[in-house]
Amino acid sequence: MKSIKIIKNWNKKFLWIMSMLLLVAIACREELNQENFETSELSIKTSEISELLPNMFNSKFAFTWTPANNQGTSSAISYKLEIDKKENNFSNAQTYEIGKNVYSYEIPIGDLNTMLIEKFGATPGNAINMQVRITATFTNETIKPQVAITDFTLTPFKPFTKTLYILGDATLNGWDITNATELTQNANNPTEFVYYGQLKAGNFKFTVSKNDCWCQDFYNRDPSDDGKIVYNQGGNGTDLQWTIDIASLYKVTVNVLENTIKIDKMNGPQFSDVWIVGDTSPSGWDVNNPVALKQDLSNPFIFTIECSLKEGNFKFLTGTRGDWCGQWYRPLVNNQDLVATGMVQNSGCTGDNSWKVTSADAGRYLITLNTADNTIKFEPINVYLIGDATPNGWNMGTLSPMQKNGSVYTWTGNLKAGAFKFTKFNTTWCDGTELVAVSPDQSISNGAFQERVKCAGGDATDYKWKVNAGDSGTHTITLNLDTNLLEIK
Repeated sequence: MKSIKIIKNWNKKFLWIMSMLLLVAIACREELNQENFETSELSIKTSEISELLPNMFNSKFAFTWTPANNQGTSSAISYKLEIDKKENNFSNAQTYEIGKNVYSYEIPIGDLNTMLIEKFGATPGNAINMQVRITATFTNETIKPQVAITDFTLTPFKPFTKTLYILGDATLNGWDITNATELTQNANNPTEFVYYGQLKAGNFKFTVSKNDCWCQDFYNRDPSDDGKIVYNQGGNGTDLQWTIDIASLYKVTVNVLENTIKIDKMNGPQFSDVWIVGDTSPSGWDVNNPVALKQDLSNPFIFTIECSLKEGNFKFLTGTRGDWCGQWYRPLVNNQDLVATGMVQNSGCTGDNSWKVTSADAGRYLITLNTADNTIKFEPINVYLIGDATPNGWNMGTLSPMQKNGSVYTWTGNLKAGAFKFTKFNTTWCDGTELVAVSPDQSISNGAFQERVKCAGGDATDYKWKVNAGDSGTHTITLNLDTNLLEIK
């Protein structure tokens, strides 16, 4: 029993000794912290880089600083970073609100290089004297803000171009530098540019602007590697170009940091734009502002347009607008009628064939160009009433068409109580375009309508006109597809 009592007494002594040691340790730590608070001083330094180089573009330039002294209080500390030319005394500073508990800030060297040149007027290749200031402020207003300043010197490089254009006889605008086609800059990588479009047999290179002076900067082909580009400052270097052998759709990716180029032939149409031109068409003979065909999203080789054709001639412009001797889709023979399905794609002003529309053929058509096999189809547009308010009922496939005269469609007959809409097809449901009301159970006094293509939108857009019992009787419906006017009397 005595031994047990001795152990209990020892446990009490041990616990007392450990408690005292812990209190001593805490006191020492508080004393040490207090000493650090009293002696610490805010300071800032920069990355040990004095010359910025193009290959550093995606690297970071760092500013780091020591914690400020809150003088042993629990006050939170916020930091503000300012950068300016040394002689400005921070009157034109680039400012960053850093926040709390952060002791460094990094700037992409590409952005820093641009800042030096555009904001502070630095000259590429020449050193500029800079200053950075870090300011610490405290939530405890009795503690004055603390400031640290450091000088540093940087030499910027000539910035990469922000624009890039492709030109050459392989392009749609040829060697006309003022009409060169701009590449798209990658939003996530400003040193990468992409051209996605048609190229024909010929040569091309790149220019940094559309200035008509050929003394500007170009990017040319590297003589030892077709996958590399060479920066040709002032147009004084060797004028080597890339060659396209097969006309097609291409994706060209240029990286002006890595000096690389990638040319990918795409599985797509040669042209992404087609326009109708001719005195029979809605464009007239205006090659500068022609009416465009619609490219099918599911099959980009297919282009369609629904329009009225008057007596006269027409053909299809492609590639680029404004050039009579540019790229065209034409029939195989001149004055071709609307029955034959063949067409050819060619350029220039020779062999200038066109389609012929007679007075008997004039009317509204759905025109479909298939640029994969160079075929064309002309389908006359009929319009049908459908619905239980009409004599046709809901009997798709056995509908009687409205009377047509060019783009104007008329119908006179009995409308009974019920609903109706219009279709441009008489085959099976969802096989074409419908003309529907703009609101459910729309009054027949309201002629507003909208297109509904192949049942797109489901029932949500399947609005109809409602014939009330008091409105039943003989009515005349007039629909003009050129002016998009509908009248029901």
